[in-house]
Amino acid sequence: MAEHNDIGKKGEDTAVDFLQKEGYQIIERNWINEKYEIDIIARNEEYIVFVEVKTRSSDRWGNPEEAVSNNKIKRIVAAADFYLKKYDIDMPARFDIISAIWTGKTFKIEHIDDAFLAPIN
Repeated sequence: MAEHNDIGKKGEDTAVDFLQKEGYQIIERNWINEKYEIDIIARNEEYIVFVEVKTRSSDRWGNPEEAVSNNKIKRIVAAADFYLKKYDIDMPARFDIISAIWTGKTFKIEHIDDAFLAPIN
């Protein structure tokens, strides 16, 4: 496995640990169905939360969350819509980003609640 893939996997593992410590129940990891993909699907008492994890080995080129483009947001929202319909889930959805930056020893985690809203189209 390439080093960047290894860092990405470790960043996602750290994001899952973080969410669980914050009281989230992890429903899915790396959920893929047809053309849809979501890094983490979790829930808390209020929301089903679709989480995009962005991991970087440093912040030299900016913060990881800045890599979530408008096209990526549209794909995440479409995937969430598909998931909610497929599993007939009737609870409010939220879209979060977890930014994980490797410090050389551990990850610096930033959890951005309500990172974006579903675009209106």
